[in-house]
Amino acid sequence: MSDGPFDTTFQVGEIVDAEPFEEARTEALVKLEINLGEEIVHSAAQLGFNYEIDELPGRQVLCATNLGTVQIADFTSEALTIGVPDEDGNPVLVAPDSAVPLGGELY
Repeated sequence: MSDGPFDTTFQVGEIVDAEPFEEARTEALVKLEINLGEEIVHSAAQLGFNYEIDELPGRQVLCATNLGTVQIADFTSEALTIGVPDEDGNPVLVAPDSAVPLGGELY
């Protein structure tokens, strides 16, 4: 992954694993493992308000990649899982409305 924002790409990934982020200070934070087709990346996302952990694996999501990494407690987040706020300000995942190949880039 690149260290600069100018190389940012938005790719489709599939969540392969999700678990509560109990060490985090932010409420509802979830650790995600996301398959981008060519690679697996990790992402921390505040999804606990709108999603149950066990319903996340298998979902396609849109991720911003090449942003660098962020260390949160003992977890390294390598991609930003994209969401938009609902009426309460809680994230709702952005995803294609039908299955697409993993790693596909937004254009």
